[in-house]
Amino acid sequence: MTQPITVNAQYVKDLSFESPLVPHLFAEPPKAEPRVDVAVNVQSIPLNDQGVYEVTLRLKAENKVADRTVFICELAYAGVFTLPKLPEAQVKALLMVDCPALLFPFARSIVAATTQDGGFPPLLMAPINFSDMLKQNEATEAAKKT
Repeated sequence: MTQPITVNAQYVKDLSFESPLVPHLFAEPPKAEPRVDVAVNVQSIPLNDQGVYEVTLRLKAENKVADRTVFICELAYAGVFTLPKLPEAQVKALLMVDCPALLFPFARSIVAATTQDGGFPPLLMAPINFSDMLKQNEATEAAKKT
């Protein structure tokens, strides 16, 4: 049986919410449908040589109506993880797939609460397939090298 990932800590590193159209937006609601663009990024750094890493999940949600920004919510949510001794390829998969998957429900909740506290309906982000995201990033990196 392999050793599990240990979650030592998790925390908000950075949180920003901007709503440049408020209060005018509430006086005259836009007639067009809003569009929300979400960007996701995962970064990891080793904290020591004992298998302890910090993994940061960065989420940026931008709500626009036509060409006007309704709100921008940016969150950097991180965790400190201890990983078992494994080959480098397996460690990378844990850091870029499993660890952010553990962080995501908490980050999603923070984004939903923040957008709601900003006066908007809560933004309920769809689940993220971090495995597919890793494969896409690796394919992009491989294409750059050729």
